[in-house]
Amino acid sequence: MTLVDLELKIRRYNPDVDPKPHWQTFKVQADPTDRVLDALHTVKWEQDGTLSFRRSCAHGVCGSDAMMINGANALACIELVHKAAGPKGGRITVEPIRGLPVIKDLVVDMEPFFAQYRSVLPYLVNNDEPGYTERLQSPEERARYEDTTKCILCAACTTSCPVFWGNSGYVGPAAIVNAHRFIFDSRDQAGDQRLDIVNQRSGVWRCRTAYSCTEACPRGIKVTQAIQEVKRAVFTDRV
Repeated sequence: MTLVDLELKIRRYNPDVDPKPHWQTFKVQADPTDRVLDALHTVKWEQDGTLSFRRSCAHGVCGSDAMMINGANALACIELVHKAAGPKGGRITVEPIRGLPVIKDLVVDMEPFFAQYRSVLPYLVNNDEPGYTERLQSPEERARYEDTTKCILCAACTTSCPVFWGNSGYVGPAAIVNAHRFIFDSRDQAGDQRLDIVNQRSGVWRCRTAYSCTEACPRGIKVTQAIQEVKRAVFTDRV
């Protein structure tokens, strides 16, 4: 195994003691096929135990370690060292995702994000008695919203959106994606209610189609397309 030299330039901030954020650089060695998360672990476990960041599954499923890597949102657990720094090593810049309050270092307060998510009723609503049968769907009905079921709530799309940076009231791409998932679910009965929610001033009409959200999504969801489909559904239901 051939190790490469890395410089991890990390944006540090502890509101309890720091007047403002500052940069700190750490030198580590890593295999080119290691993940950025592995390099961060090396820093925390071997050099500075005060470094704070979130991670859980470490396999790109939970979405907890979303951060800015070299200026773009990504999951540290799936971003490889050779992609971020090059096959021979180099510098990797790591920052917290934007638009949410920083609690410490790379850890942000996710509550504003989840509040917007909850506002779109992200759960199945069906008041009919199911009896002893399943609520069946055809493959075509399922395919209508299949893409938006992939969301892992990492906030990478929402915090990559320049509209969200300047307007925290904007419901954001992730919330609209999850609204889409249920609006187009043939089993759900709250589609009109969700369309009313996203048709508000802070809803889908804040989107300026920058495509930043689609580029940032680690699951490859067509976020911008989903937002446009919700916009069309608002018009269709009101024409």
